[in-house]
Amino acid sequence: MTDLTLPLDYAAIERILPHRYPFLLVDRITELEPDRRIVGIKNVSLNERYLARQAGEPPALPPTILTEAVAQVGAILILAKPENREKFIFFMGIERVRYRHPVHPGDVVEIEARVGRLRSRTGVLHGVARVEGAVVAEGTMTFALVPRPDPSIPSQ
Repeated sequence: MTDLTLPLDYAAIERILPHRYPFLLVDRITELEPDRRIVGIKNVSLNERYLARQAGEPPALPPTILTEAVAQVGAILILAKPENREKFIFFMGIERVRYRHPVHPGDVVEIEARVGRLRSRTGVLHGVARVEGAVVAEGTMTFALVPRPDPSIPSQ
């Protein structure tokens, strides 16, 4: 991780994650402690196409999108390690997820992921999303690391 300089901007995040716009949901990484924890930022803007809109209520970020943003921050923690750079991360399960408050355009979501358990091919991350210090979502995610497929081998 010596080649990573904080804060990581959108371009640096694109070098780690395979996601691209509009599915890359992390704007910046502000803290990173290898094998321990990471903190990322998601800026919510009014022009995001997946905002949920209900009559009489302000638009809100769907909980599934917020969960994916937390998962992406956790994935950056795992994939930033040099030995994991050529791997894919798959989330195998999400448990004990709680959504406390809606997230609206203009909110800056601070996402923290902490390692609960880390093995060579699997692990558990605990994620918390906050807006202005208040917890808006939290949960536990199980993941698996797998080798990237060889692009020279045709899929069947």
